[in-house]
Amino acid sequence: MKTDFEKQFKADGNFKLKNYSTDISSKIKAADAKERLKEIRKELSAFQEKLYAHNRYSVLVCLQGMDTAGKDSLIREVFEEFNARGVVVNSFKTPSALELQHDYLWRHAIALPQKGKFGVFNRTHYENVLVTRVHPEYLLHENIPGVETVNDLPEDFWKKRFEQINHFEAQLVDNGTLLFKFFLHLSKEEQKARLLRRLEKEKHQWKFSPGDLAERKLWGRYMSCYEDALRHTSPAKAPWHVIPADDKDICRFLVASILLERLKTYKDICYPQPGKEIKDHIRQYKKQLEQE
Repeated sequence: MKTDFEKQFKADGNFKLKNYSTDISSKIKAADAKERLKEIRKELSAFQEKLYAHNRYSVLVCLQGMDTAGKDSLIREVFEEFNARGVVVNSFKTPSALELQHDYLWRHAIALPQKGKFGVFNRTHYENVLVTRVHPEYLLHENIPGVETVNDLPEDFWKKRFEQINHFEAQLVDNGTLLFKFFLHLSKEEQKARLLRRLEKEKHQWKFSPGDLAERKLWGRYMSCYEDALRHTSPAKAPWHVIPADDKDICRFLVASILLERLKTYKDICYPQPGKEIKDHIRQYKKQLEQE
């Protein structure tokens, strides 16, 4: 099975969403992807233990995608083998009253993973240039100086937000955060099928909201905003990867593969060596325990 998925699915400054497929099941079989994922997540789990012991880097995995793109199940499947102490998942929905009393990046900054840990953002700081761009009236809750109506937004408002996000991420990377950003690229047709399945299966009906249908009518607007956001926020230090998401098994496999491919390049991440005192007396300590 072909590797080097990191380069294959990376977005660049000339990014065009139409150039990325939502379905590559003709190239990768779902059954093969599901089987290979079992081995990859074991390797990721082993790396997590090493990262935790090394305590110099953190890993942040950012997941964006339309509703039903499979973010929740991806997190469950890819990180299944992880020690619970080493991975923290945060889901960013409508900002709380407290969060609105701070700048829009605050709630994301305080949720960043500690050194030695993995953090997963299920929906991310990019909601602030996606949902709020499709629904600019939401910005009025932020009490931005000089903005009383959406007509007060400066022409360069979104450009500045892209720049702010790029600076935010550059600072993270420069200080030891290994940053991964995945857009789960789902087709409108597949979303329809998944929404129908939610309605048909009683145990999944709680996930459905009439708002899902209203947002679906804005699909074109969302795709335009995603394309613009990804094009302006995919520098070499913090690139986006556009993952075909019509098949969940393939999507999970690709995300896990890209994580493992890049993490393996950090050769300095290793288990710390014991101090001289322990090294010089290992036999003595072992003998002492054996004689108990």
